[in-house]
Amino acid sequence: MNTTTTSPGTIFTRIDSPLGELLLTSRAGKLTGLYFADQPHARLAPSWIRQDDAPIFLHTTKQLAEYAAGARKTFDLSKIDLAGTTSQLNVWMEILTIPFGKTITYSELAQRTGSPDAVRAVGGAVGRNPISWIVPCHRVMGKNGTLTGYAGGTHRKKALLDFEAARLQGENAVLTLAPSQPVLAGM
Repeated sequence: MNTTTTSPGTIFTRIDSPLGELLLTSRAGKLTGLYFADQPHARLAPSWIRQDDAPIFLHTTKQLAEYAAGARKTFDLSKIDLAGTTSQLNVWMEILTIPFGKTITYSELAQRTGSPDAVRAVGGAVGRNPISWIVPCHRVMGKNGTLTGYAGGTHRKKALLDFEAARLQGENAVLTLAPSQPVLAGM
C-alpha cells in the first residue's frame, strides 16, 4: 500500500452500494477516496474527470459487493493510496489491523498508536479517513463500546457492525440499509 500521493489527475465515479451511493476517487490507478455521497467530505473538484470504467473502480466495486454478500472480510490494500499527515497515517494504518467483526475504543486506538493522551487527535484522524469502509473506522467505538460518530452516519456504522457480528456468528446475512434504519436481510 502506497501512503504518499505524488501524481496529479484525479478521476472519480459514483456507485450504488447496500449502504447508499458512494463517491470513489483515484489517482494513478490507486483508490484515494471512498465517501458516502451524502457525507460532507464527498465533494467534487472541478478538475476531476469522471471515468466510471477505470479498473480501480471496477476492482473496488467488486470487492465491496463481495463484502456485502458475506464473501469477503478483507480488502486488497495494494490498490489504495492514503494521503494525510504522519499522525493520520499512523492512525489509519492501526485501524487496518482491527479484525472483521471486532471493535476497539478511541482510547485503545490512541494507546496502540503510541499516543495514549491524544484521544481527541486520534478521533479527528478517524473522522478524516478518506477510504471509509475499506479502512474500517466503523470498528472504532466510544467509551464502554458506545456507538459514536461516523462520517457516513451512525446508522451506517451500526449496519456495518451488526452485519459483521452476524457473519461472525455464522448467520447467512447480507449487508442492507433501510432508508431510516439498518436492516439485515437473510439470504
